[in-house]
Amino acid sequence: MITQLASLVDLAKNKRKRKIAVAAAADLHVLEAIKNAEKEGIIEPVLIGDIDKVKEIAVKIDLNLDHIEMHDVKDNYEACLTATRLIGEGKAEILMKGLVSSGILLKAVLHKEYGLRKGSILSHVALFESPYYHKLLGVTDAAMNVEPDLQEKISIIKNAVEVFHNLDNPNPKVALVGSVETINPKMEATMHAATISMMNYRKQITGCIIDGPLAIDGAVSKSAADLKNITSEVAGDVDLILAPDINGANILYKSMNFLGGATAAAVIMGAKAPIVLTSRGDTEKSKFLSIALAAAIS
Repeated sequence: MITQLASLVDLAKNKRKRKIAVAAAADLHVLEAIKNAEKEGIIEPVLIGDIDKVKEIAVKIDLNLDHIEMHDVKDNYEACLTATRLIGEGKAEILMKGLVSSGILLKAVLHKEYGLRKGSILSHVALFESPYYHKLLGVTDAAMNVEPDLQEKISIIKNAVEVFHNLDNPNPKVALVGSVETINPKMEATMHAATISMMNYRKQITGCIIDGPLAIDGAVSKSAADLKNITSEVAGDVDLILAPDINGANILYKSMNFLGGATAAAVIMGAKAPIVLTSRGDTEKSKFLSIALAAAIS
């Protein structure tokens, strides 16, 4: 079980190079991340988009394009569709978002004929390395599902647990967090948490240990859990946090990045291939580590 994001690069290096299809590839930070990932020997890029603009950026960052497969597709949606087709045809194994909105990329991913839908739901999984926590911490879902219902939360957990299994953690500890630890019928998230925890206890959801509802302090701090008299295998040693909705997950995600000094790597799960869907606010390092994560689990 890895404890540092840098270990993702080592895991990816132990596999053969993965082909990554970059849709709308003319983005400076994305191409910098691609350059670094290729230098590490973990990916083989396929660039789809406005190739004239790609070449301009390549000159600025000293990226050699001579050996790189490129497809000149200037329309962003068509570029995304081309990228998904390449994966569907087995010519690439990871999809990455370039200079295009997430909505346009996901429209291509969900295309009825050429799309990559595999499971019941797509969901975002982020791994954080924090100076204030003793191991990597997963957070889901900060980008895709706005207000998931009970069944959707179960699918989101399964998508995230798959990431941990692929990183050699066979039984990750999952906390369903909210503002309180008590079950309150007026707070739907606490009812969902209690139901999902019981389903896990009765082996209806396997491959992980689930507890909730837990407040965030009890989830990540054993001393806080002890003060609250919480008896739990998960409290203080959580691997994965499921937030009650996209607001909670996104606030936690960005708070850890911008206030907590954490570094993140993230992918979209639930498709036929991992999707690297980073935001404009993510650093080049985060984009690079997200590529490494996708390569390590693909």
